[in-house]
Amino acid sequence: RSGSPLSPPDAVSQVTVRDALNQALDEELERDERVFLLGEEVAQYDGAYKISRGLWKKYGDKRVIDTPISEMGFAGIAVGAAMVWLRPVCEFMTFNFSMQAIDQVINSAAKSCYMSAGSISVPIVFRGPNGASAGVAAQHSQCFAAWYGHCPGLKVVSPWSSEDAKGLLKASIRDDNPVVMLENELLYGVPFEMSEQAQSKEFVIPIGKAKIEKPGTHVTLVAHSRPVGHCLEAAAVLSKEGVECEVINLRTIRPMDMETVEASVVKTNHLVTVEGGWPQFGVGAEICARIMEGPAFNYLDAPAVRVTGADIPMPYAKILEDNSLPQVKDIVFAVKKTLNM
Repeated sequence: RSGSPLSPPDAVSQVTVRDALNQALDEELERDERVFLLGEEVAQYDGAYKISRGLWKKYGDKRVIDTPISEMGFAGIAVGAAMVWLRPVCEFMTFNFSMQAIDQVINSAAKSCYMSAGSISVPIVFRGPNGASAGVAAQHSQCFAAWYGHCPGLKVVSPWSSEDAKGLLKASIRDDNPVVMLENELLYGVPFEMSEQAQSKEFVIPIGKAKIEKPGTHVTLVAHSRPVGHCLEAAAVLSKEGVECEVINLRTIRPMDMETVEASVVKTNHLVTVEGGWPQFGVGAEICARIMEGPAFNYLDAPAVRVTGADIPMPYAKILEDNSLPQVKDIVFAVKKTLNM
């Protein structure tokens, strides 16, 4: 665009992930009276992370509902409401607390459509922060992408940017299946560029479609959520050494867009997966297995490499926490290893 002022149709503005999620909830509550939000502190307090700021004042007690501290209870109420064709958005203050409600998510929500031969749909969204935050230790730092991605009957999305957050939340609310939306607390306050189109009321991102954030020719980097940003930083570092990384933002964990990943691997002949979760049975493990079983395997010039969180409960000390999560230097090291540099 050669530095000229942007014309209105292409107008781009900075929007935080928090505001993008708030925008999506506001628009969907307005669009469909069956949509309602429930969870701990979502109403009068404006949400633990201020995602639902202003919505209780605008829509009232029946549409934005504060619940007792009982995940099993309010997740069950939400699943029951979805079975009678309301469209609940169930917020977990953190997905670590969703373990209290995992019976409702898996046994009630995920399996009902299949076990009723399609007669019971459960159009519900379970959303909230997932993975490690900062200084919250082992019981509040797990990534649930592999946990929920494992289960048939669920769709699982994991946004990185503000555009991802808005488009995927709107698509999830409109979907007739149960959707688990794994956000990241450390991204809530981060501003991203959003086009005017992305800020329109009808903007949705299709579930199950990855996005190439940066084209490249030498190695494919696949990540979801916050590590997408780390991959782009690593790609910038490697670019100075003549290595051009193709960075894929997975966006959806289930169903997984393997076509985009395979096409990239066919082009670059190298694969590195990056995630904040544990290595065993992880998202990266699934991608590597599918590449090995599929047509892209014959194009690999080196074994695929996984960059993951450490295989330990998260330490509390900051320096140990930093070393337990993938950093830019770890991604650079993995790329150089796979390229034999």
